[in-house]
This record gives sequence, C-alpha cells and structure tokens, in this order.
Amino acid sequence: MRLVAHLYREAGRAGQEGLAFAGFLPKRRKKGRRMTTKFSFDVLARDGRARKGVISTPRGDIRTPAFMPVGTAATVKAMLPDSVRATGADILLGNTYHLMLRPTAERIAGLGGLHKFMNWDRPILTDSGGFQVMSLASLRKLTEEGVRFSSHIDGSKHMLSPERSMEIQKLLGSDIVMCFDECPALPATDAQVAASMALSMRWAQRSRDAFGDRPGHALFGIQQGGVTQHLREESAAALRAIGFDGYAVGGLAVGEGQEAMFGVLDYAPGMLPEDKPRYLMGVGKPDDIVGAVERGIDMMDCVLPSRSGRTGQGWTRHGQVNMRNARHKDDPRPLDAACTCPACRNYSRAYLHHVIKADEIIGSMLLTWHNLHYYQDLMEGMRVAIGAGALAAFVANFHAARAEGDIEPL
Repeated sequence: MRLVAHLYREAGRAGQEGLAFAGFLPKRRKKGRRMTTKFSFDVLARDGRARKGVISTPRGDIRTPAFMPVGTAATVKAMLPDSVRATGADILLGNTYHLMLRPTAERIAGLGGLHKFMNWDRPILTDSGGFQVMSLASLRKLTEEGVRFSSHIDGSKHMLSPERSMEIQKLLGSDIVMCFDECPALPATDAQVAASMALSMRWAQRSRDAFGDRPGHALFGIQQGGVTQHLREESAAALRAIGFDGYAVGGLAVGEGQEAMFGVLDYAPGMLPEDKPRYLMGVGKPDDIVGAVERGIDMMDCVLPSRSGRTGQGWTRHGQVNMRNARHKDDPRPLDAACTCPACRNYSRAYLHHVIKADEIIGSMLLTWHNLHYYQDLMEGMRVAIGAGALAAFVANFHAARAEGDIEPL
C-alpha cells in the first residue's frame, strides 16, 4: 500500500509535471509533437484484466485507461480548452444530437470543423446520438430506417439514421466515430432487449458501410444486450464479424445499478477483440471507473465531474464534498490538501463556499477544474499502478481513503 500511495502522490504533481512523472507524456519536441497518419492501439502493460496502453491518432496520443471529459455542445462547461488540457485530458467527447440541432453540423463544417470551432486540437470522440434519442421517447418514432424525432429546442422535425449519423460525425471531423445504436432503458424484458440489440447490430452494419474508408479516423461498434450474457455474446459476435477499430460496451449505467453493471463487465469486455480499445459509455462515479478498469475497460466518459462542479459538489480522494454546506464557511483549509489544481492551491473552502452560495461563475469554474483534475489524477494513478503491477494495492488504497470520509470540520 505504501508503494501505491507513493505512486498516487507522485501522479498528482501539478500540471504537466505530474503527468510526465512515469513517462506518459512525450518529451517536448522543438518541431511539435509526434504525428501519425494512422489510428492504432498498443497495450503496454497488463495487471490482471486491467490494461495500460496508448491509442495513436493523427491528432495525438491517448493514454489509457482514459477518462474523456464531455463537451456536449462544443464546450466543456465552465472550462477553457487549455484548462481542460492542463488537467491531463488527452481527448474530449462531443455530442452528435446536440450539435446537429445547434449550431448544426453543416455550419461547423463550414467553419473548419469541430476542432477549429471549439479551439481543441487534440482527439475528439463523438457519440452517435442514439442515447439522447432514447431519452426522448415521448418525442420520437422508432423504425427500421432510424428515428424521427422533434427537437427539444424548437420542436422542429428531424430524422437520425445510421447513414445520417455517420454524415454528421464526418462533417464534425470526429477522430473517433460511434455507430448509431438503439439503447433501451433498463429494466426491460429479455424480448425487448433482444429486439433492440438485433436492431442495433443491423444499424452497426449500415454505419460501417456508410463510414467507408477514412484513414486516420476510427469507427467504434457498440455492444448491446442489457444484463443478459447470451445476448451480449450474440452482439459481440455480430460486431466482430463486421469489424471495427474499437468496441464500446453500451447499454449500461442506464438504471441497472452498479452491482448489475459490474456483473456484466465481469464477462462483456472479454467477448471483444483483445487488440482493440474497449470503451464503457457514460460511466461514471470514481468507484465505477476503478471497477471498470479492473475489469478490462480502457476508455470512459461522463458528465458527472463537470455537472457536479456546477452544483457545488467536489470529488476528492476521500469522497464527495458538498461545498454548499455551512460547515465550510469559516474553513481556511483547501478542498483537498493533496490536490494541485488551482482551486486547491489558491483558494480556501470558505471562499469556495462563498462563491458557490453567491452563484458566482468562478465557483463553477474552480470546482469543475478541481473535479476534472481529480478524475485525471485517478486515471494517471491507475496507469502508473498497472505499469508497476500494483493495481490491487492501488484499488485497496483508493477504497480505504474513501472510507475515511472528509476531514473533520474545524
């Protein structure tokens, strides 16, 4: 445990210094970072089922396990792109559904693509729009062709199909494109899940056909099947037969609970190709992420750290802290004494409590930065631990620190 605690502390050093600690950031080059024309994935170390690796793209490398901050509408809320990068993020996630409605994919393409539009020159993954369409059940009509739906913004009518989803993501210029799929909310009957999975596999083939040959860009298939093992295997077999650059475990974190999710992750990643990245969509809380990495997941995304930051919630090594609570109003200590983010280096709990209670914008900015910094520190800590063959000790230390709870009030 001492070794892993040391690794965790070292991985938490400020900014680029902390990320370079174990050699995970390339050395600075006078002529800019190394470029590649291909998309590839290399596993550098294993510890149990966990993998440390690197995804290479023309816009830079993605160190795995990787957490992707969510930039739904071409922005990570309350953050500048340079600030997001300073937390250690190698890749962002953009949202096909929201961007197709506003400002539209065509407008973004006309302005030079999503990277230029939002001033982020590193990799971007875009989801397919399927999850958002699922959440609009009252505004949609689902058919074999795709989904007709009404915009939640102005009620305008739209059609989203595998072909249209691929077109939108190409207009955006996504480095990693997701297949268009249909994701049923859980709980659902086996018959409902099976029908949805089969439809998603047909859409996966159409997505593959529409994506075409795009060197330097990747298309990921999405495994479905709910919490039913034989449906997961059937879905994985269909995706393997089509062939993708990476594979996502979809249809989880939609109401089934952590125990059921981990039950699926005990077998689902192993059904997917060993030499391709594995992405768990929409996850999650820190303990969800740690459990997913233990079970062989390489990539994750979630709105939680940024959304929590805007509602006064801070994530620390000792768990979640509600900065709206009155206990913080006279506390001169930092949110997390071991953290090197600007919020913890430069501001007290009392100040954070004040600006959050006063609804000052800086409150959202500082807590979002802190949360994203914490998430990236967590990923770096696991990468270091996997490389050292010490993940089990790291995980034990992670849970022990959370069990201690927040510091006592003054």
